[in-house]
Amino acid sequence: MAAPGEPYERELKGLLSGDEKIINKMINTCSASETDAYKSMLVNPFLVTRAAGSLGIDLVAMRWDFSFPIEVKSSADDVLHFSKNARLIEQANDMLADCTQSHLVPIYAYRLKAFRGDPWRIFTIPTDHVFKGRNAILYRRIPKFESSANGNFIMRWENGMKLSDLISYVGMSDYSSDE
Repeated sequence: MAAPGEPYERELKGLLSGDEKIINKMINTCSASETDAYKSMLVNPFLVTRAAGSLGIDLVAMRWDFSFPIEVKSSADDVLHFSKNARLIEQANDMLADCTQSHLVPIYAYRLKAFRGDPWRIFTIPTDHVFKGRNAILYRRIPKFESSANGNFIMRWENGMKLSDLISYVGMSDYSSDE
């Protein structure tokens, strides 16, 4: 039996790695700009691998221009409170510590169930760490988790960046020339 979030991990892996069947299924309810972004993965995909263990990282997406570890969350609720599960807080803190050592932006992909259109929203973990290079720019663009009065993280799906917008953004980084 599959783990609860596993179908969404496979979906995200397929979207980022350019799986035509998964992309075509996703774009059925997407807008024209969302569709264009997802279709761009057919020609400029990431190499996506599933991470082993419980390090707080489900997938790692790699390409010549960007690489990032991804933790996948899914829910029928549009707000995810980390305070409901101490393991979520520990997982986020561990992921942040591991990512900052390598100057990689930690990505949380939040899939809202039963949503028509682009159901994925992207977040990162707030930190004072100074990322390097393109990752510094990427970190500034991606919405951060909110914090509760108790300092616990909160993800509000509506405040995240659409996955299709992230794909469009990283797709603009082609620095090749025709020389």
